[in-house]
Amino acid sequence: MTDPVASRFGANMPGDGLHVYVIAGEPSGDVIGARLIEALTAAVGPDLRVSGVGGPEMEAAGLKSLFAYGELAIMGLFEVLPSVPRLLRRMRLVAKDIERLKPDVIVTIDSPGFVFGVIRRLRSRDCPRVHYVAPTIWAWRAGRVRKFHKHFDHLLALFPFEPPLFDAAGLASTFVGHPVAEGGVDDGDGAAFRARHGIAPDATVLCVLPGSRHGEVSRLEPIARETLARVMPDHPDVVLVVPAAANVRSLIEETVATWPWPVAVVDGARERYDAFAAADLALATSGTVTLELSWAAVPTVVMYRLPRLTGEIARRMIRVRFASIVNIVADREVLPEFIQSRCRPKPIAGAVRELLSNPQRRAEIGAEARRISRDLEPGGERPSARAARAVLDIVAAARNR
Repeated sequence: MTDPVASRFGANMPGDGLHVYVIAGEPSGDVIGARLIEALTAAVGPDLRVSGVGGPEMEAAGLKSLFAYGELAIMGLFEVLPSVPRLLRRMRLVAKDIERLKPDVIVTIDSPGFVFGVIRRLRSRDCPRVHYVAPTIWAWRAGRVRKFHKHFDHLLALFPFEPPLFDAAGLASTFVGHPVAEGGVDDGDGAAFRARHGIAPDATVLCVLPGSRHGEVSRLEPIARETLARVMPDHPDVVLVVPAAANVRSLIEETVATWPWPVAVVDGARERYDAFAAADLALATSGTVTLELSWAAVPTVVMYRLPRLTGEIARRMIRVRFASIVNIVADREVLPEFIQSRCRPKPIAGAVRELLSNPQRRAEIGAEARRISRDLEPGGERPSARAARAVLDIVAAARNR
Protein backbone atom coordinates (compact mmCIF):
# COMPACT_ATOMS: atom_id res chain seq x y z
CA MET A 1 0.00 0.00 0.00
CA THR A 2 1.32 3.49 -0.86
CA ASP A 3 2.34 5.50 2.17
CA PRO A 4 -0.08 8.48 2.46
CA VAL A 5 2.74 10.86 3.37
CA ALA A 6 4.89 9.74 0.45
CA SER A 7 2.00 10.02 -1.99
CA ARG A 8 1.30 13.52 -0.78
CA PHE A 9 4.85 14.54 -1.68
CA GLY A 10 4.58 12.86 -5.07
CA ALA A 11 6.51 14.66 -7.78
CA ASN A 12 8.51 16.68 -5.28
CA MET A 13 10.61 13.68 -4.26
CA PRO A 14 14.25 14.00 -5.39
CA GLY A 15 15.16 11.53 -8.11
CA ASP A 16 18.66 10.54 -6.97
CA GLY A 17 18.04 9.85 -3.32
CA LEU A 18 18.39 12.44 -0.59
CA HIS A 19 21.16 13.17 1.91
CA VAL A 20 20.00 15.45 4.72
CA TYR A 21 22.34 16.89 7.35
CA VAL A 22 20.37 17.72 10.51
CA ILE A 23 21.65 19.56 13.59
CA ALA A 24 19.70 19.78 16.86
CA GLY A 25 21.12 20.80 20.22
CA GLU A 26 18.47 20.24 22.89
CA PRO A 27 15.56 17.91 23.77
CA SER A 28 12.84 19.87 21.96
CA GLY A 29 14.96 20.07 18.82
CA ASP A 30 15.73 16.37 19.08
CA VAL A 31 12.01 15.56 18.99
CA ILE A 32 11.40 17.91 16.05
CA GLY A 33 14.35 16.43 14.19
CA ALA A 34 13.19 12.87 14.80
CA ARG A 35 9.73 13.58 13.40
CA LEU A 36 11.23 15.32 10.38
CA ILE A 37 13.48 12.32 9.71
CA GLU A 38 10.50 9.97 10.02
CA ALA A 39 8.42 12.06 7.60
CA LEU A 40 11.29 12.23 5.11
CA THR A 41 11.81 8.48 5.44
CA ALA A 42 8.14 7.94 4.63
CA ALA A 43 8.51 10.12 1.53
CA VAL A 44 11.92 9.06 0.24
CA GLY A 45 12.23 5.52 1.58
CA PRO A 46 15.55 3.64 1.55
CA ASP A 47 17.14 6.33 -0.64
CA LEU A 48 17.22 8.69 2.34
CA ARG A 49 20.53 9.21 4.13
CA VAL A 50 20.71 11.25 7.34
CA SER A 51 23.82 12.68 9.00
CA GLY A 52 24.39 15.28 11.69
CA VAL A 53 24.05 15.91 15.40
CA GLY A 54 21.07 14.92 17.52
CA GLY A 55 19.88 13.09 20.58
CA PRO A 56 18.19 9.77 21.37
CA GLU A 57 14.99 10.57 19.47
CA MET A 58 16.82 11.38 16.25
CA GLU A 59 19.09 8.37 16.67
CA ALA A 60 16.02 6.15 17.06
CA ALA A 61 14.72 7.64 13.80
CA GLY A 62 17.91 6.69 11.96
CA LEU A 63 20.64 9.25 12.72
CA LYS A 64 24.08 8.26 13.95
CA SER A 65 25.05 11.44 15.79
CA LEU A 66 28.52 12.87 15.26
CA PHE A 67 28.77 13.41 19.05
CA ALA A 68 26.50 13.55 22.12
CA TYR A 69 24.11 16.42 21.53
CA GLY A 70 23.73 17.12 25.26
CA GLU A 71 27.01 19.06 25.09
CA LEU A 72 25.13 21.85 23.30
CA ALA A 73 22.23 22.24 25.76
CA ILE A 74 23.67 25.24 27.61
CA MET A 75 21.61 28.34 28.34
CA GLY A 76 22.54 31.74 29.74
CA LEU A 77 25.43 33.94 28.64
CA PHE A 78 27.49 33.34 31.76
CA GLU A 79 26.80 29.60 31.75
CA VAL A 80 28.07 29.37 28.17
CA LEU A 81 31.38 31.19 28.73
CA PRO A 82 33.24 28.32 30.44
CA SER A 83 32.20 25.98 27.61
CA VAL A 84 33.26 28.24 24.75
CA PRO A 85 36.50 26.38 23.79
CA ARG A 86 34.69 23.05 23.60
CA LEU A 87 31.77 24.55 21.64
CA LEU A 88 34.17 26.12 19.15
CA ARG A 89 35.86 22.76 18.61
CA ARG A 90 32.47 21.16 18.01
CA MET A 91 31.50 23.90 15.53
CA ARG A 92 34.68 23.26 13.52
CA LEU A 93 34.10 19.50 13.67
CA VAL A 94 30.54 19.77 12.33
CA ALA A 95 31.53 22.21 9.57
CA LYS A 96 34.29 19.87 8.40
CA ASP A 97 31.86 16.94 8.48
CA ILE A 98 29.40 18.82 6.26
CA GLU A 99 32.11 19.76 3.78
CA ARG A 100 33.31 16.16 3.68
CA LEU A 101 29.85 14.62 3.20
CA LYS A 102 28.41 17.24 0.80
CA PRO A 103 24.72 16.70 1.71
CA ASP A 104 21.80 17.81 -0.48
CA VAL A 105 20.38 20.06 2.23
CA ILE A 106 21.32 21.25 5.72
CA VAL A 107 18.51 21.53 8.28
CA THR A 108 19.40 23.21 11.57
CA ILE A 109 16.89 23.11 14.41
CA ASP A 110 16.77 25.91 16.98
CA SER A 111 20.07 26.32 18.96
CA PRO A 112 20.97 29.42 16.88
CA GLY A 113 24.19 30.20 18.73
CA PHE A 114 25.72 26.87 17.80
CA VAL A 115 24.29 26.51 14.32
CA PHE A 116 25.44 30.01 13.30
CA GLY A 117 28.92 29.07 14.42
CA VAL A 118 28.77 26.03 12.16
CA ILE A 119 27.26 27.82 9.16
CA ARG A 120 29.82 30.65 9.31
CA ARG A 121 32.61 28.08 9.10
CA LEU A 122 31.36 26.52 5.86
CA ARG A 123 33.50 27.53 2.90
CA SER A 124 30.92 26.74 0.22
CA ARG A 125 27.20 27.28 -0.29
CA ASP A 126 26.61 24.33 -2.58
CA CYS A 127 23.43 23.13 -0.89
CA PRO A 128 20.33 24.84 0.54
CA ARG A 129 20.35 25.82 4.20
CA VAL A 130 17.07 25.54 6.10
CA HIS A 131 16.50 26.63 9.69
CA TYR A 132 13.62 24.96 11.53
CA VAL A 133 12.04 27.00 14.36
CA ALA A 134 12.18 30.56 13.10
CA PRO A 135 13.80 33.17 15.34
CA THR A 136 11.31 34.98 17.56
CA ILE A 137 11.94 38.41 16.09
CA TRP A 138 8.44 39.37 17.25
CA ALA A 139 9.64 38.84 20.83
CA TRP A 140 13.16 40.20 20.89
CA ARG A 141 16.10 41.35 18.75
CA ALA A 142 14.24 41.97 15.50
CA GLY A 143 17.59 42.74 13.85
CA ARG A 144 18.42 39.02 13.92
CA VAL A 145 16.45 38.59 10.70
CA ARG A 146 19.37 40.13 8.79
CA LYS A 147 21.69 37.47 10.18
CA PHE A 148 19.33 34.67 9.16
CA HIS A 149 18.86 36.25 5.73
CA LYS A 150 22.63 36.20 5.22
CA HIS A 151 23.20 32.58 6.22
CA PHE A 152 19.97 30.69 5.43
CA ASP A 153 17.82 30.17 2.36
CA HIS A 154 14.56 29.24 4.08
CA LEU A 155 12.91 29.21 7.51
CA LEU A 156 10.35 26.74 8.81
CA ALA A 157 8.07 28.62 11.21
CA LEU A 158 6.01 27.24 14.09
CA PHE A 159 3.48 30.07 14.25
CA PRO A 160 1.15 31.33 11.51
CA PHE A 161 1.91 35.00 12.19
CA GLU A 162 5.66 34.55 11.53
CA PRO A 163 6.00 34.09 7.72
CA PRO A 164 4.66 37.58 6.85
CA LEU A 165 7.36 39.09 9.09
CA PHE A 166 10.13 37.18 7.32
CA ASP A 167 8.64 37.63 3.86
CA ALA A 168 8.68 41.39 4.44
CA ALA A 169 12.42 41.09 5.15
CA GLY A 170 12.99 39.12 1.94
CA LEU A 171 13.61 35.77 3.67
CA ALA A 172 11.53 32.84 2.39
CA SER A 173 9.60 31.01 5.09
CA THR A 174 6.89 28.39 5.51
CA PHE A 175 4.43 27.92 8.36
CA VAL A 176 4.55 24.23 9.26
CA GLY A 177 2.80 24.27 12.65
CA HIS A 178 3.94 23.64 16.18
CA PRO A 179 5.28 20.15 17.00
CA VAL A 180 3.02 19.94 20.03
CA ALA A 181 0.18 19.32 17.54
CA GLU A 182 1.48 15.81 16.79
CA GLY A 183 3.05 14.88 20.08
CA GLY A 184 0.12 12.92 21.47
CA VAL A 185 -0.14 15.32 24.41
CA ASP A 186 -3.92 15.04 24.55
CA ASP A 187 -3.89 11.22 24.33
CA GLY A 188 -2.80 10.80 27.94
CA ASP A 189 -4.63 8.35 30.21
CA GLY A 190 -5.04 10.01 33.59
CA ALA A 191 -6.93 7.14 35.20
CA ALA A 192 -4.25 4.63 34.21
CA PHE A 193 -1.52 6.94 35.54
CA ARG A 194 -3.29 7.27 38.89
CA ALA A 195 -3.74 3.50 39.09
CA ARG A 196 -0.06 2.82 38.28
CA HIS A 197 1.16 5.22 40.93
CA GLY A 198 -1.39 4.46 43.64
CA ILE A 199 -3.11 7.86 43.40
CA ALA A 200 -6.77 7.95 44.38
CA PRO A 201 -9.24 8.93 41.62
CA ASP A 202 -10.41 11.96 43.62
CA ALA A 203 -6.96 13.13 44.79
CA THR A 204 -5.68 16.52 43.64
CA VAL A 205 -2.54 16.12 41.51
CA LEU A 206 -0.02 18.96 41.14
CA CYS A 207 2.61 18.52 38.42
CA VAL A 208 5.88 20.35 39.09
CA LEU A 209 8.26 20.90 36.17
CA PRO A 210 11.45 22.75 37.19
CA GLY A 211 13.11 22.74 33.74
CA SER A 212 14.69 20.61 31.02
CA ARG A 213 18.26 21.93 31.33
CA HIS A 214 20.66 21.58 34.21
CA GLY A 215 20.94 25.34 34.65
CA GLU A 216 17.17 25.77 34.74
CA VAL A 217 16.74 23.02 37.31
CA SER A 218 19.51 24.47 39.49
CA ARG A 219 17.86 27.91 39.45
CA LEU A 220 14.19 26.96 39.62
CA GLU A 221 13.99 23.80 41.74
CA PRO A 222 14.80 25.78 44.93
CA ILE A 223 12.05 28.27 44.05
CA ALA A 224 9.60 25.43 43.43
CA ARG A 225 10.58 23.77 46.72
CA GLU A 226 10.11 26.98 48.72
CA THR A 227 6.81 27.60 46.94
CA LEU A 228 5.58 24.14 47.93
CA ALA A 229 6.71 24.75 51.50
CA ARG A 230 4.19 27.62 51.59
CA VAL A 231 1.45 25.65 49.82
CA MET A 232 1.53 22.15 51.25
CA PRO A 233 0.60 22.99 54.88
CA ASP A 234 -2.75 24.26 53.59
CA HIS A 235 -3.15 21.40 51.10
CA PRO A 236 -1.51 18.35 52.70
CA ASP A 237 -3.48 15.90 50.55
CA VAL A 238 -2.11 17.23 47.25
CA VAL A 239 -0.12 14.59 45.36
CA LEU A 240 3.10 15.85 43.77
CA VAL A 241 4.27 14.49 40.41
CA VAL A 242 7.45 15.64 38.66
CA PRO A 243 7.64 14.72 34.95
CA ALA A 244 11.37 15.01 34.20
CA ALA A 245 13.19 15.31 30.89
CA ALA A 246 15.48 12.30 30.53
CA ASN A 247 18.65 14.42 30.42
CA VAL A 248 17.92 15.95 33.85
CA ARG A 249 16.13 13.09 35.56
CA SER A 250 19.08 12.13 37.77
CA LEU A 251 19.53 15.75 38.87
CA ILE A 252 15.84 16.12 39.62
CA GLU A 253 15.73 12.85 41.56
CA GLU A 254 18.71 14.01 43.59
CA THR A 255 17.12 17.37 44.43
CA VAL A 256 13.56 16.21 45.16
CA ALA A 257 14.94 13.49 47.43
CA THR A 258 15.39 16.30 49.97
CA TRP A 259 11.74 17.41 49.74
CA PRO A 260 9.70 16.58 52.86
CA TRP A 261 6.72 15.38 50.81
CA PRO A 262 6.21 12.20 48.77
CA VAL A 263 7.02 12.84 45.10
CA ALA A 264 6.59 10.65 42.02
CA VAL A 265 9.33 11.39 39.45
CA VAL A 266 8.53 10.06 35.97
CA ASP A 267 10.04 10.41 32.50
CA GLY A 268 9.32 9.37 28.94
CA ALA A 269 6.62 10.82 26.69
CA ARG A 270 3.91 8.32 27.65
CA GLU A 271 4.34 8.79 31.40
CA ARG A 272 4.61 12.54 30.91
CA TYR A 273 1.38 12.84 28.96
CA ASP A 274 -0.46 10.44 31.26
CA ALA A 275 0.70 12.64 34.15
CA PHE A 276 -0.70 15.71 32.37
CA ALA A 277 -4.04 13.91 31.91
CA ALA A 278 -4.08 13.12 35.63
CA ALA A 279 -3.07 16.64 36.71
CA ASP A 280 -5.41 19.20 38.22
CA LEU A 281 -2.79 21.95 38.17
CA ALA A 282 0.83 22.49 37.12
CA LEU A 283 3.71 24.66 38.30
CA ALA A 284 6.02 24.81 35.29
CA THR A 285 9.14 26.48 33.99
CA SER A 286 8.38 28.62 30.93
CA GLY A 287 9.07 26.82 27.66
CA THR A 288 7.51 24.31 25.29
CA VAL A 289 6.13 22.40 28.26
CA THR A 290 3.68 25.21 29.08
CA LEU A 291 2.25 24.87 25.57
CA GLU A 292 2.03 21.09 26.01
CA LEU A 293 0.18 21.58 29.28
CA SER A 294 -2.19 24.05 27.61
CA TRP A 295 -2.80 21.57 24.77
CA ALA A 296 -3.78 19.04 27.47
CA ALA A 297 -6.02 21.66 29.15
CA VAL A 298 -3.96 21.71 32.36
CA PRO A 299 -4.15 25.10 34.14
CA THR A 300 -0.58 26.19 34.73
CA VAL A 301 1.30 28.66 36.90
CA VAL A 302 4.39 29.70 34.91
CA MET A 303 7.76 30.60 36.44
CA TYR A 304 11.10 31.54 34.95
CA ARG A 305 14.32 33.19 35.98
CA LEU A 306 17.49 33.67 33.94
CA PRO A 307 20.87 34.19 35.59
CA ARG A 308 20.89 37.76 36.94
CA LEU A 309 23.21 39.42 34.42
CA THR A 310 21.77 37.49 31.49
CA GLY A 311 18.30 38.50 32.65
CA GLU A 312 19.24 42.19 32.77
CA ILE A 313 20.55 42.00 29.21
CA ALA A 314 17.44 40.13 28.02
CA ARG A 315 15.11 42.60 29.74
CA ARG A 316 16.44 45.40 27.55
CA MET A 317 15.90 43.39 24.38
CA ILE A 318 12.55 41.65 24.88
CA ARG A 319 9.63 43.19 23.00
CA VAL A 320 6.69 41.17 24.36
CA ARG A 321 4.94 41.37 27.70
CA PHE A 322 4.74 37.66 28.39
CA ALA A 323 6.92 34.55 28.35
CA SER A 324 4.46 31.71 27.67
CA ILE A 325 3.20 31.24 24.12
CA VAL A 326 -0.45 31.05 25.16
CA ASN A 327 -0.23 34.45 26.83
CA ILE A 328 1.72 35.91 23.89
CA VAL A 329 -0.88 34.69 21.38
CA ALA A 330 -3.75 35.93 23.57
CA ASP A 331 -1.89 39.16 24.40
CA ARG A 332 -3.10 38.85 27.99
CA GLU A 333 -2.33 36.78 31.05
CA VAL A 334 -4.36 33.61 30.63
CA LEU A 335 -1.78 31.58 32.57
CA PRO A 336 -0.44 33.29 35.72
CA GLU A 337 3.21 34.21 35.06
CA PHE A 338 6.06 34.93 37.47
CA ILE A 339 9.16 35.92 35.52
CA GLN A 340 12.56 37.26 36.69
CA SER A 341 12.05 39.63 39.68
CA ARG A 342 8.50 38.31 40.18
CA CYS A 343 9.76 34.72 40.23
CA ARG A 344 9.67 34.41 44.01
CA PRO A 345 8.11 31.75 46.23
CA LYS A 346 5.64 34.01 48.05
CA PRO A 347 3.68 35.36 45.04
CA ILE A 348 3.91 32.04 43.18
CA ALA A 349 2.56 30.22 46.21
CA GLY A 350 -0.34 32.69 46.38
CA ALA A 351 -1.35 31.85 42.80
CA VAL A 352 -0.97 28.09 43.36
CA ARG A 353 -3.01 28.19 46.57
CA GLU A 354 -5.76 30.22 44.91
CA LEU A 355 -6.12 27.73 42.06
CA LEU A 356 -5.95 24.69 44.32
CA SER A 357 -8.86 26.17 46.27
CA ASN A 358 -10.92 27.05 43.19
CA PRO A 359 -11.71 24.08 40.88
CA GLN A 360 -14.02 26.21 38.73
CA ARG A 361 -11.28 28.75 38.01
CA ARG A 362 -8.86 25.91 37.20
CA ALA A 363 -11.34 24.51 34.68
CA GLU A 364 -11.83 27.94 33.07
CA ILE A 365 -8.10 28.54 32.67
CA GLY A 366 -7.48 25.03 31.33
CA ALA A 367 -10.29 25.31 28.75
CA GLU A 368 -9.19 28.74 27.58
CA ALA A 369 -5.52 27.74 27.32
CA ARG A 370 -6.52 24.67 25.29
CA ARG A 371 -8.63 26.77 22.90
CA ILE A 372 -5.82 29.27 22.32
CA SER A 373 -3.19 26.57 21.79
CA ARG A 374 -5.31 24.93 19.07
CA ASP A 375 -4.93 28.08 16.98
CA LEU A 376 -1.37 26.83 16.34
CA GLU A 377 -2.52 23.63 14.62
CA PRO A 378 -2.12 23.72 10.82
CA GLY A 379 -5.52 22.24 9.98
CA GLY A 380 -5.29 18.49 9.82
CA GLU A 381 -1.75 17.92 8.53
CA ARG A 382 1.12 16.90 10.77
CA PRO A 383 3.75 19.65 11.19
CA SER A 384 6.52 17.17 10.42
CA ALA A 385 4.86 16.24 7.12
CA ARG A 386 4.55 19.91 6.18
CA ALA A 387 8.19 20.47 7.12
CA ALA A 388 9.36 17.43 5.12
CA ARG A 389 7.41 18.58 2.07
CA ALA A 390 8.99 22.04 2.37
CA VAL A 391 12.48 20.50 2.55
CA LEU A 392 11.80 18.34 -0.52
CA ASP A 393 10.46 21.36 -2.44
CA ILE A 394 13.61 23.30 -1.56
CA VAL A 395 15.90 20.47 -2.70
CA ALA A 396 13.92 20.01 -5.92
CA ALA A 397 14.14 23.73 -6.68
CA ALA A 398 17.91 23.71 -6.03
CA ARG A 399 18.41 20.74 -8.36
CA ASN A 400 16.40 22.42 -11.10
CA ARG A 401 18.39 25.63 -11.01
